Amino acid sequence: MYKTILVPHGGTPAGDESLRHAMHLAKTDSAKIIVLHVVESIPIPPSFALSQSEREKLVNNIDDANKTIKQSMEKVLADKIEELGTETIIEVKVVEGDAAEEILRIVLERDVDLIVMAKRRKLKGLKKLLSLGSVSRKIVEHVTCPVYLIDIGDI
Repeated sequence: MYKTILVPHGGTPAGDESLRHAMHLAKTDSAKIIVLHVVESIPIPPSFALSQSEREKLVNNIDDANKTIKQSMEKVLADKIEELGTETIIEVKVVEGDAAEEILRIVLERDVDLIVMAKRRKLKGLKKLLSLGSVSRKIVEHVTCPVYLIDIGDI
């Protein structure tokens, strides 16, 4: 039924729980899993706020920090996958950008046919029924594939 499952993972226990669910689903269909972590872009101040050399130094520092964060997250996620132990083919992808936009881009580029992601909203009553987080809401509104939202409560 499913060939490619995308698991957006924020490096949190909620992401781990989503991955566990995806691994269970993938086992049934022999599907491949893509675990995606998005490093949010750090805004650079307007050019008038810094001299050219200060701006270049800041940009280089931000690039170095993002590279370090990406490498660190790749290792954290690879270690988590190894810890969970699976026969499923799992690809770890760490990119920089806006979380919702990057998830949507990967869905289109990689022909994803299921997204498994966590939602963490500590709302009650009617508000809980009507509300999703901004990223999960954007994803549900814009993709054509099924989205499996894991309500992980207070994790």
